[in-house]
Amino acid sequence: QQGTAALPDAAVVLEGERIDWWNDAAEALLGLSYPRDVGQHIANLVRHPGFVAHLRGGRLDNPIQMPSPGNPHITLSLKIIDYGKNQRLLVARDISRLQQLERMRRDFVANVSHELRTPLTVVAGYLETLLDDQDDEAARRWQRTLQAMREQSDRMQGIVEDLLTLSRLETTPQPDQQAPVAVPGLLAQLLEDARHLSGAQAHQITLEADPALWLLGSEQELRSLFSNLAFNAVRYTPAGGSIRMRWHGDAGGAHFEIADTGIGIAAQHIPRLTERFYRVDIGRSRGSGGTGLGLAIVKHVLLRHDGRLQVDSQPGKGSTFTCDFPAARVHRPARPAVG
Repeated sequence: QQGTAALPDAAVVLEGERIDWWNDAAEALLGLSYPRDVGQHIANLVRHPGFVAHLRGGRLDNPIQMPSPGNPHITLSLKIIDYGKNQRLLVARDISRLQQLERMRRDFVANVSHELRTPLTVVAGYLETLLDDQDDEAARRWQRTLQAMREQSDRMQGIVEDLLTLSRLETTPQPDQQAPVAVPGLLAQLLEDARHLSGAQAHQITLEADPALWLLGSEQELRSLFSNLAFNAVRYTPAGGSIRMRWHGDAGGAHFEIADTGIGIAAQHIPRLTERFYRVDIGRSRGSGGTGLGLAIVKHVLLRHDGRLQVDSQPGKGSTFTCDFPAARVHRPARPAVG
């Protein structure tokens, strides 16, 4: 108790759900008062629905966030640790400062991205005009330089658009009502886009999709998720390689799988793939036209659709990315779309 009392985080010892002991920090962060609350049910004092669900059957290894019962301006991260016989330790940490810094970061990225969009559009417009002016001798002389400038301008515009997409995914609340999304039709369109991107590289791109398997969610976000995975496969698969997309369901839910015969990824890089701007091979990634943000977008879209990402890859043998969606997201239309 002396050791726990010295902690800056709130600590509460529970016998089942009844409060047995707490430290001084718990009085400030959780609003507990001695001796009034000794023996009380913790759910009677901390009534946040997320906490109650966490206490009575939630995954205890995942902390939850909630406003402090003692001060609604403070945000807490709570974790329950089982120990002994029918004993639990509730630990609550004030993360208000961290949340404020994260909010400032998101606002900064969003504002900078918005500010960059206009000047980049102007620069790209002038470059397009100069490149189209074949009658001007100076323009013809600078053709290679102007083309390189346009390519870099397009790349910067892609980064800005991806940053804005990430900002929107992070800051906008998830809609309560999710619309049925015709994933098979969406993937059929994506197949044509991937083949167009492949062009002269002549990848063998195939799609196998259950026409009766739809998903509840955001069509725009799901399109972004699937396209980022498909376009990455095209970019990192050598010419003539194969890319196989599969959309199927089982008792566990719906699954999107994309397998390629590309360059592959070493095991030490896989845990960091969804970090912003993380690159396995910087030179190759930039040369492929990627922004370094595609898999970060994939991660955020999956989080908003209760999904998870699995990656199986070996250098030189290709990669398989699998998106798993829970059964609660599956929708079976009365009349499946054709094509």
